[in-house]
Amino acid sequence: MAAAQLNSTSVLPSFEGLRSSTSKASSVVVSLPFRSLTLRSTRGLVVKSATTVAPKYTSLKPLGDRVLVKIKAAEEKSIGGILLPSSAQTKPQGGEVVAVGEGRTIGDKKVDIGVKTGTPVVYSKYAGTEVEFNGSNHLILKEDDIVGILETDDVKDLKPLNDRVLIKVEEAEETTAGGLLLTQASKEKPSIGTVIAVGPGPLDEEGNRPGLPLSPGNTVLYSKYAGNDFKGTDGSEYIALRSSDVMAVLS
Repeated sequence: MAAAQLNSTSVLPSFEGLRSSTSKASSVVVSLPFRSLTLRSTRGLVVKSATTVAPKYTSLKPLGDRVLVKIKAAEEKSIGGILLPSSAQTKPQGGEVVAVGEGRTIGDKKVDIGVKTGTPVVYSKYAGTEVEFNGSNHLILKEDDIVGILETDDVKDLKPLNDRVLIKVEEAEETTAGGLLLTQASKEKPSIGTVIAVGPGPLDEEGNRPGLPLSPGNTVLYSKYAGNDFKGTDGSEYIALRSSDVMAVLS
């Protein structure tokens, strides 16, 4: 008679949304009289590869509200000059707009794309479709997937677009209420921060932007696992998220 045995549980990375989390993959070993069969299930693993455009095509024109961005190359060295292995290089989240679509129609109003060619932008990490075109990596994505415009190397200068908000994250508590020093692993991820910049707001049904109910300087409580995380040049943590992910203003 076959006997089923539950083996140990391992932890695999999950790439759901924009955050790294962990999901468990269970390994089940079924013992048969003459052999053992291992059944392994994984979920949450996303593999993306670029679509290569043949050299005979010399032009790529996005349609509608889509934008073509030339991806900024990943850093191959650390700030201290140490060569990074490919596994340690972070996927770039920024690039330069090289082509835009004709925009979209909302009601009776034609709305043009809000970014121009040559604009340096930051986009949601897993948005769009990667395309290898003219020997370079590009990304075709919807305008709404662009988080903001960043013309410097410091994320605090990010200009959010649409309904995005840039928040400087409040530092995690170093000690417990009883005065015990917390280790890095036991520090709870904060979900409170100060608004640094806000976008012009989403388009309404008439193609207008009514603005957002937030202002720079507001201290806010936001959804814990929303948005895109960034680190500033001074080591401070920032997050860019949609205004709908901000739950309350604190005072």
